Amino acid sequence: MTILIEQPEFEIGVEERHRVADGGFVAPHINSFGHTFRDYHVESERQKGVEQFYRTNHINQTVDFVRRMRKEYGELKRVEMSIWECCELLNEFVDESDPDLDEPQIQHLLQTAEAIRKDYPDEDWLHLTALIHDLGKVLLHPAFGELPQWAVVGDTFPVGCAFDESIVHHKYFQENPDNKNPAYNTKYGIYSQGCGLDNVLISWGHDDYMYLVAKENKSTLPSAGLFIIRYHSFYALHRCDAYKHLMNEEDRENLKWLKIFNKYDLYSKSKVLIDVDKVKPYYLSLINKYFPGKVKW
Repeated sequence: MTILIEQPEFEIGVEERHRVADGGFVAPHINSFGHTFRDYHVESERQKGVEQFYRTNHINQTVDFVRRMRKEYGELKRVEMSIWECCELLNEFVDESDPDLDEPQIQHLLQTAEAIRKDYPDEDWLHLTALIHDLGKVLLHPAFGELPQWAVVGDTFPVGCAFDESIVHHKYFQENPDNKNPAYNTKYGIYSQGCGLDNVLISWGHDDYMYLVAKENKSTLPSAGLFIIRYHSFYALHRCDAYKHLMNEEDRENLKWLKIFNKYDLYSKSKVLIDVDKVKPYYLSLINKYFPGKVKW
């Protein structure tokens, strides 16, 4: 079962490239479709599908919905399988919310991990974090409830307080019932200054799910790794500096690693595919180091 939307064909030409600060990674100026990265306004059939996705997402991601999903999926009673088995399962999916990529997800995971591994060879926890950061997208699979894409992928944001204007396609929050609730539509909403992001409800999707999986299965990844997993789609925070009033000191330290990670997560997307069999032994060794053999999902 492959999740796809129709999209135009683009000839892949010679890419102009530039250096990304804080690392040796060389990033392309344009994505696989010939557009700048994360451009949600360029006219294309894929962009129309992306905008419709965000409309549905922004209307339905409410406090009640997030609490219900966290309770249901936090029990981890659906499947038991290894981390690598989950990576292979993602071969069936393409992310409809992503304007930059239409390759199977396992390629994005490995492209990100290998790019980071090259520039940060001694940070093996970061290599593994890159490999597993999107594994929560298995929520699209029938064995995991086959959730709609708007409840699995896309940029994430806090619920229970005002929706910041930096969030992509912000206008569609006008139809979200929480937007009219005085308990939820102020700067702090149900939170307080410096309460810490651990205490903030984030829109439900693959990020929060994989965070729960790693935490409840007692992964030994450092807190920065768990932070990256939970907030890597929280672009309003790590690209626009929104919601910093909710962060505590540990969040601020971990954000430094998230900003490093994000450059690889975004710019490593490519039509140049990774040889899975060649790199698999290395990542299996990291999985064995930081996770139990079978993981509850």
